[in-house]
Amino acid sequence: MRRLLVPAFLSLSMAVALPAQDKPAPVRLTPLRVSPASTLSQEIGISRIELSFARPAVKGRKIWGGLVPFGEVWRAGANAATVITFSHPAKVAGKEVPAGSYSFFAIPGEKTWTLILNRKAKQWGAYDYKKEEDLLRWEATPQTGPFLEYLDYRVLPVDAGSANVELGWEKLRVSFPVAFDTKAIYWAQLEDTLKKAPGTDWVPWYQAAKYCQDQGIEPQQALGWIEKSLKIGESFWNQETAARIYMDAKRKPEALTHLQKAIDLSRGKAPKEYTENLEKELVAWKATN
Repeated sequence: MRRLLVPAFLSLSMAVALPAQDKPAPVRLTPLRVSPASTLSQEIGISRIELSFARPAVKGRKIWGGLVPFGEVWRAGANAATVITFSHPAKVAGKEVPAGSYSFFAIPGEKTWTLILNRKAKQWGAYDYKKEEDLLRWEATPQTGPFLEYLDYRVLPVDAGSANVELGWEKLRVSFPVAFDTKAIYWAQLEDTLKKAPGTDWVPWYQAAKYCQDQGIEPQQALGWIEKSLKIGESFWNQETAARIYMDAKRKPEALTHLQKAIDLSRGKAPKEYTENLEKELVAWKATN
C-alpha cells in the first residue's frame, strides 16, 4: 500500500508545482520609431553633460508656430521629454543647478524662447508637465542656421570648465551656457583619491603633485606629495615631476639631480624622443643662473 502512495504523492506534488514555474517572457517586436532616440555625452573637465532625446523630422511641415506652437510648453524633442544630466553641480545660464537629471522643456516664441529645467526627469512629452516642478527658467534668443531635417543637440566645449548646449532644428538654433567649478571638483576628487591611496602605490601621489605643478598651485603640497611618491617607488615620471617642482622652488641643484635620474630611468623604457627632450632641457637648465 505504501509503495502505491509514494508515486501518487510525487505526481501530485509535481502537478501542484507546475503553475508556480516562471512564465516565458512575452514575444514582442521592437517598435520602429519615426523619431529615433539618441543620447549625447560630453566631458567637461572631469564632469559630464548627458542628453537623452528623440529626433523628430521636418517632413516638409511648418515647424515653428505650426507643429511646435508659439507660447506653449514643448518637450524639446519627440516622444519622452528630453532629459539633461549633470554629473556635478553646475551653473546653467549663470544659475546654480545641483547635480542630477532634469527634463528639458522650451516655450518657443517668435523672438524669444523660455527654456526650462524641470525636476521630474522622466515623463512622456509635456502632458504631465507641472510648472511648480520647475527648477529653473531662463530666456534665450534663437538664431538662424543651416537647415536640419532632424532635430539635433550639440555640446560645444568652451574651455576646461564650460560649454554651450545647442538645440537645432529646421533653420533655428537655441543655445545656453553650462559651467562647472572644475578646479574645486578636481581638488575634491584629488583629496578623496589620496585618502584611499595605499602606501605602496607611488602613482596617486605623483599624479597629485603633477596636477599642482601643472596648475601652478599649492607648491608645498606638491613637494610633499612628490617626495612621498619617490619614497614608495621611483620612475622617470615622478623623477621628472620632482625636477620641475624643485626648479619652480628655485632649488636648482635638486632639480638637476632629479632630471638626470629621470633621463637615466627613461632609457630603454620611454620613447627615444622623450629622453632626448629631457637631455636638451637638462643642458638648458644648467645654463640658467
